[in-house]
Amino acid sequence: MAGIDKKDKIYVAGHRGLVGSAIVRSLQRAGYENIIGRTHAELNLEEQADVRAFFEKERPDVVVLAAAKVGGINANNTAPAEFAYSNMQIQCNVIHCCHQYKVKKLLFLGSTCIYPRMAPQPIPEDALLTGPLEVTNEAYAIAKISGLEMCKFYKKQYGDDFISCMPTNLYGPHDNYELQGSHVLPAMIRKFHEAKISGAPSVELWGTGSPLREFLYVDDMADACVFLLENYSGEQHVNIGTGKELTIKELAELIKKTVGYEGEIIWNKDMPDGTPRKLTDVSKLHSLGFTHKVELEEGVKLAYDWFKENIDSARMGA
Repeated sequence: MAGIDKKDKIYVAGHRGLVGSAIVRSLQRAGYENIIGRTHAELNLEEQADVRAFFEKERPDVVVLAAAKVGGINANNTAPAEFAYSNMQIQCNVIHCCHQYKVKKLLFLGSTCIYPRMAPQPIPEDALLTGPLEVTNEAYAIAKISGLEMCKFYKKQYGDDFISCMPTNLYGPHDNYELQGSHVLPAMIRKFHEAKISGAPSVELWGTGSPLREFLYVDDMADACVFLLENYSGEQHVNIGTGKELTIKELAELIKKTVGYEGEIIWNKDMPDGTPRKLTDVSKLHSLGFTHKVELEEGVKLAYDWFKENIDSARMGA
C-alpha cells in the first residue's frame, strides 16, 4: 500500500462544506496542487450514472469522500429516511467507482455517532457494532457504518487501499449556521451573536446542558486526514479528535464569553440531550504520530471571527 504523491489528481467530494473545504486547504498547505471538486449542482453523487461519467472523464488518483447529508438532533429526528437514503447512495456510488476506476487511495469520512449510545468512554475504534445506537441519529449512523464497512470489504476482497476515519464533533470556517439543521456549537455562536445584536435578555438552549462533548477545530481534522492519506493503509478506521471533553453548559458559557453576550441562558429541559457522553479514544492516532494543535478557546474565537466576517455568505437558513 502506498501513500500519495504531490502530482496525484485528488478529488475531494464535498469540497465546499465544513470538512471538504478544510481538507482542500490542508492539501494545498502540504503542496498538493492538482485538486478537483464539483458542486452539488455540477454533480449529484446520489445519481449512479452521473458519478460513473465523472470518474470516466476525470480519472482521479486519490479520492476523499467528505460529501454527506448532515445535521443535528432535530434534522436527524425528523428526516431519518432521507439521511439513510442520501448517504448510502453517495457512498455506494463513490466507493464502487473508486474500485472500478482503480483509484489508488480512498479516504472515507464517517462520524463518531457510529458508536453505540452507551459505548465505553473514551470510545476506542473496536467499540463499533457492540451495542445499540443513539436513536436521535440512528439513520445517519447506520449509513456511515455501512460506508466504512464497505471500505473494509473492498480492501479484503480486492486489496483496494481504502481507509476510513471517524472525526469527532467539528467546527470552524464554512460551518452550517442554520438553526434547524446545524450542530450545537455553530448554533450557539449564531444564537448568542443575534441575541447580543438585538439586546435580547436571554437565550434559550436545548436540554439540560449536562451531556459531555468533544470538539475539534476543522483544520486540525483536515491535517489529520492528509497525514492518514500519506501514512496509513490499515483496515481499521481511525478516530480523529482531541481526547478532551466539556459539558454543553461549559461550552455555552465559553461561547457566551467569546461573543460578549451578557444576558441569561435558559435551558429548555423538555428538549432532548442526545448521547450523554461522547469522547473519542485517540491513542491510535497519537501512536501513528499525529496530535491536534488548536485548543477549544482559541478555536471558538477563530470560528466566531470567521462567522462575523462572512455573515452575509454563511449558511444561515431559517
